[in-house]
Amino acid sequence: MTERRALGDFGERVAKAHLEAKGYRILATNFRVREGEVDIVAQQGDVVAFVEVKTRRGEAMGSAVEAIGRRKAQRLLQVAEAFDQQHPELPPDRRIDLIAIDLDAAGRVVSLQHIESAVEGN
Repeated sequence: MTERRALGDFGERVAKAHLEAKGYRILATNFRVREGEVDIVAQQGDVVAFVEVKTRRGEAMGSAVEAIGRRKAQRLLQVAEAFDQQHPELPPDRRIDLIAIDLDAAGRVVSLQHIESAVEGN
């Protein structure tokens, strides 16, 4: 496993625990379709959240919050649509969230930000 993949897996585990602690039910992880992938699909009440997790160690590549560009946002919207088509039983309210996790050089969580509706147009 590459260091980058290990970092991503760690961030996804932290994000999943965060969501569960806030009362979300995890519906899927690493949901992939031709259009792309979303890290976590979770439901809280009548809302389905498609959650992109970005984990950064240091600021060399910018903070985790800055990690969703226009192209990535478009892909996330397409992935959410594909998931909705496969799961018509789920509530129609949906949003795309970002969980941004920043780590220090030793790999400890410095900050975790859960930004609801981080991508507009859904």
